[in-house]
Amino acid sequence: MTDPSSDQPLGGPPATARRVTIPAARLAKWLDGFADRHGPLDTEAQAEVVRVRAADGSRAWIEVPFPPFDAGGPRVLTRLGQHVREERTVGVLLVRRGGYAAGIFEGTRLVSSKVGSSYVQGATKAGGWSQQRFARRRANQASAAFGEAADVAARILLAEGAGLVTLVTGGDRAAVRTVLADTRLAPLRGLVAKRFLAVGDPRLVVLKATPEQFTAIHISLDP
Repeated sequence: MTDPSSDQPLGGPPATARRVTIPAARLAKWLDGFADRHGPLDTEAQAEVVRVRAADGSRAWIEVPFPPFDAGGPRVLTRLGQHVREERTVGVLLVRRGGYAAGIFEGTRLVSSKVGSSYVQGATKAGGWSQQRFARRRANQASAAFGEAADVAARILLAEGAGLVTLVTGGDRAAVRTVLADTRLAPLRGLVAKRFLAVGDPRLVVLKATPEQFTAIHISLDP
């Protein structure tokens, strides 16, 4: 096995690549199985992706959770395994029009959180002035809901000593952007992870389950 790293782009997977998702704890076993099926592995690593090429030409692109990964040096896959298993302090912010959830995780353990809901009217078939009044009322309700979510995010995620490594967001992208636009949350914007979580209503049970998504390993395979 060779473990070169490069500052040049590795080149992404083809459009036909298959996508698989595995728990971080299974990465080493998955790589062993890949080598058993396809032959000895060569690796190329960068801060956000590790590409593995097997002897038979099969390739795998492993997206690095919590980048940057230290791509320099030997034993890339060993160090990648250590990287994905490391426990970190992670903030999570989930927002939809009708609710929000903010929490801090130590590894996969939720240590601080607040979940809430707000009433925002649904669609209406009314027209004319009724439609305009409804739109203004709904916009005001949504604004109040997002303001409440920002209050909670400031209280939970900016807590003294939180020491967040990253902020994982999810729910509705526009709603999250609106909440993070609050001036108090400016320190969090540079911590937002690229990975966006697809979740339903931001309830406590949903928040507690987010580590399954934000620690998961996404792999693209060719062929």
